[in-house]
Amino acid sequence: MTDMPADSAAAAADPTARHWLQWLDWAREQGVAVPEDAAFQHARAQVWAASEFAALTAARSPETLARLIAEDALSRAPEAGELDRLLAKELEHLFPDGPDEPGLARCLRRFRRRQMLRIVWRDLAGWASLDETLESLSALADTCIQRALELLTAWTEAELGVPEDAEGRRQRLLVLGMGKLGARELNMSSDIDLILAFPHTGETRGGPRTLTNEQFFTRLGQRLVQALDQVTVDGFVFRVDTRLRPFGSAGPLAMSFDAMEGYYHAQAREWERYAMTKARVVAGPPGPAAALMAMLRPFVYRRYLDFGAIESLRSLKVMIARELKRKGMEHNIKLGPGGIREIEFIGQSFQLIRGGREPELRIPAIQPVLKRLGEKDLLTAADVAALTSAYRFLRRTENRLQAWQDRQTHVLPEKAEARQRLAQSMGFDDWPAFAAVLDDQRERVQRCFEAIFAEPGGGEHPLAALWSRKPDSDEMERLLAEHGFREPAAAAAAIADFREAATRRGLSTRAAEHLDCVVPALLAAVAESDVPDLALPRVLRVLESVLGRTAYLALLAEHQDVLRQLVVLSAKSPWFAERTAKQPLLLDELLDPRRLYEPLRRADLEQELDVLLATVGEDDLEQRMERLRQFVQGNKLRTAAADITGVIPLMVVSDYLTEIAEVATERSLAIAFCDLTRRHGLPPGTALTQPGLLVLGYGKLGGIELGYNSDLDLVFLYDESLTEASTEPTAADQRVVSGSQFYVRLAQRIIHIMTTPTYSGVLYEIDTRLRPDGDKGMIARTLASFANYQREEAWTWEHQALVRARPVAGDARLGERFQQIRAEILQLPRDPAEVRNRVRDMRAKMRASLDKSREGRFDLKQGRGGIADIEFIVQYSVLRWAAEHPELTVWTDNVRLLETLDRLALLPGLAAQELTDAYKALRTAYHRNALQDSPGLVSDSELVAEREAVAGLWRQLMD
Repeated sequence: MTDMPADSAAAAADPTARHWLQWLDWAREQGVAVPEDAAFQHARAQVWAASEFAALTAARSPETLARLIAEDALSRAPEAGELDRLLAKELEHLFPDGPDEPGLARCLRRFRRRQMLRIVWRDLAGWASLDETLESLSALADTCIQRALELLTAWTEAELGVPEDAEGRRQRLLVLGMGKLGARELNMSSDIDLILAFPHTGETRGGPRTLTNEQFFTRLGQRLVQALDQVTVDGFVFRVDTRLRPFGSAGPLAMSFDAMEGYYHAQAREWERYAMTKARVVAGPPGPAAALMAMLRPFVYRRYLDFGAIESLRSLKVMIARELKRKGMEHNIKLGPGGIREIEFIGQSFQLIRGGREPELRIPAIQPVLKRLGEKDLLTAADVAALTSAYRFLRRTENRLQAWQDRQTHVLPEKAEARQRLAQSMGFDDWPAFAAVLDDQRERVQRCFEAIFAEPGGGEHPLAALWSRKPDSDEMERLLAEHGFREPAAAAAAIADFREAATRRGLSTRAAEHLDCVVPALLAAVAESDVPDLALPRVLRVLESVLGRTAYLALLAEHQDVLRQLVVLSAKSPWFAERTAKQPLLLDELLDPRRLYEPLRRADLEQELDVLLATVGEDDLEQRMERLRQFVQGNKLRTAAADITGVIPLMVVSDYLTEIAEVATERSLAIAFCDLTRRHGLPPGTALTQPGLLVLGYGKLGGIELGYNSDLDLVFLYDESLTEASTEPTAADQRVVSGSQFYVRLAQRIIHIMTTPTYSGVLYEIDTRLRPDGDKGMIARTLASFANYQREEAWTWEHQALVRARPVAGDARLGERFQQIRAEILQLPRDPAEVRNRVRDMRAKMRASLDKSREGRFDLKQGRGGIADIEFIVQYSVLRWAAEHPELTVWTDNVRLLETLDRLALLPGLAAQELTDAYKALRTAYHRNALQDSPGLVSDSELVAEREAVAGLWRQLMD
């Protein structure tokens, strides 16, 4: 270690050089060793050249730099929690004689000065990454707030008493960090935006006089702000801004959780939602902190996809741009064009739109948000790379601007000297080289921003005049006729009726603006349809259903491709339009055509449902039921979209619909099982994956032949070994019940979960009448008693039903036993003539009571030669031949059973193939009718050949 020489002339010309000489003189006097390695000297020169703050700090408080050198703090990044430990140690023995707020202020400011010099040094020397710098600054703020609050709380309680709620529980102040502090992205000279809150109202106990909790925490908050913000001879810790709190400067400094909740859900402005995306509790006990964030979450993140956020952010950005232009601040790298704020707006827009449905987007820091948007294909990889690169470049530039004098500024310098200094601190030789890269980065951001926030719509379609100009009826009909409407008068009346309905609703200004954007686009899309006369009333019905819901009007206004998808699918299917009108949440499914026309298979369905339920508490049964319904309806809609447009063939439509039902049933069982075990404990030897209950699917569910409107035929069986065994409690408040009670209640709970109407309706209609003894039987019975019933008491029609029965959810061990029992029952020897007579008689009874065929109309299912005739032929064949051919008990669906019968040559000639062809044709017509929301009747002139073939085979095989 040696003293470093300095040139006096250079020192006279460069104030920062003089500051270094001053520090060297002090170091020599104090015997402080100065590092002489080239790395240190080069770094010191860089830092002094770029930061007058660092040079002045070393000159005016030379011990600060000396301590950093002695502790080797400049050459390494701090460990997690290290700053907190350092500050705690410095505060530990400072106040032996009681409260000393000036002493606290002095300690905090000196600590901040030392840490800021360390952070600035490492940043400007190139020894720290941007992420380290932002994290270090944020950690510094966190620890200063936390340690100051801890001491001030104790001192204020000693002076004024302890704040308690109505139950006598001590209350603590929570500090909510907003903006860059909340996101752990503080810059070199950030303000810190704070909101103060406390859990419950109440009053103090043990003080000289009683204060309300609000009075107590207001005084504590004032002390905290003063400890951090007040400028003393030692400077300040952080400038504090509390104006983001409810009601701004006019509101109380600290509010109870209940008061905050009332404000945010009733009076908060839209921009306060954006601010809350970066909120983080930076000080306060963890339990209340979690409760506060949970309370705020529904305000920030809506359950639906909230496309109104785009317009609000767009308006806010326009307002900011107008203000910047007025003040001549286009060179502001934070708020100006292509600046940091635009990058944050891009991230926040997706967070606010999708965060309610996609919890992984609920993170405050912008860089991880951009990464996740790329992973979800919401931004292209190129956009993510461009925005991330620009963000890092702009934040480094911002830090360099502020490091010069520890002053908050975001405006590029105008003087040549300052420009050259900034360029060199960023690693460029001169200002033009730096400015070229900066301009390029900002242009990339602006292009991306403008693409995302572009105003919707384009050139006006001629039919837009029907809404914007309110022409008379003759002109309306003329325009409609010119654009392909065959019944223009009816179309004009539908538009007029819709306008009247919208007027009656008394829409808000924002909703009316959205509607004025949506209706012209809708009319243009309808005019392009092959059947505009059918499409118009259907889509207007959907639009009318969302008139009172601004978020959906915003979605349609911002995403006119959703409108086009809605028109295309509604034109082809009134079922589609009607379901969407009843559940507008389904409009979200139209956003991504790739997803819309690719219905999911079993594994992907389970994964999607996992995500939907992941953010719902286990004890929130109502919300779990609602998410189940959203899951089923959304996936049915996807299947219908792919079906309507011919993307998937008919015979796999039922496969998709069946798998949706299976996943929903399995999850309903899991929810019910967890709910009951929380109340009663577990039956012995059971677990969530082996609950001791088996759910059987009969009918269309068992036969893998579900339609869009099918109900579910379910039977519930449980392990007989658990009948008398009592549940085993795991908590003192659980009530023990017998196994039989548990499983009856479990079956009832499953039915409740699936059939109780919620906001989105019912999950499925459930029919349990196929259980042993029908309506008179127990809702759940043991597998052993089920087997005995099938052997000793069941009617032939019940064995027919067993042909189509299979496990769809529950305990796999019971499922294996059931399959053995089913095979045993179906393979029982039977008298062929007796079976044929009983099956034929049952079919006659069904046709007499259920066949809706009438003059000119044919019932696809129950009519003579219809679907039911084929099903009965198949069931008779299985009962007739399964004893000799056990392979007939493998399948439950008609097509594969007919294939097996054909392979075994059990039906004459080409009978099996003719029945299969007829069955597929009839099922196709039945599906198409369902999508047209019409009953299962067709014209008597349709499918004549298929019906005659089935009727002929019935006579040959069954009569």
